[in-house]
Amino acid sequence: MSDWDTVTVLRKRQPKGTSAKSESVVNHARRQGVPVATTQKYGAGTNKQHVTTKNTAKLDRETEELKHDKIPLDVGKIIMQGRQAKGLSQKDLATKICEKQQVVTDYEAGRGIPNNLILGKIERVIGIKLRGKDRGQPLQPPA
Repeated sequence: MSDWDTVTVLRKRQPKGTSAKSESVVNHARRQGVPVATTQKYGAGTNKQHVTTKNTAKLDRETEELKHDKIPLDVGKIIMQGRQAKGLSQKDLATKICEKQQVVTDYEAGRGIPNNLILGKIERVIGIKLRGKDRGQPLQPPA
């Protein structure tokens, strides 16, 4: 038997694992006529846990016993006055603190849920204290 009588067939190996699931590999297999079975999984690739606890259900209903805290109206007025004193619009203030304009609007109207990080950012921009006993006083620079 000589070398001319043997046949050598060269093929690429089939992709394995996650590379076999890519769209280009699936399309390539379809072009070659290979049967392809694909399934779409509900919620695939998301890292969500659909667990509701009793407390979150109560908060959603917002009954008398368990309610979300809201920003006091006096804090909203302080934010508005400080913002206007600096000549900033709500959009400008929101841009400076890296938040949406709706957050600033809700805080000024007293509808926002208090977040110390956001309040701290607003304090630094307008230069007025929004938390604690001396609320409304000028913010002292760090020593």
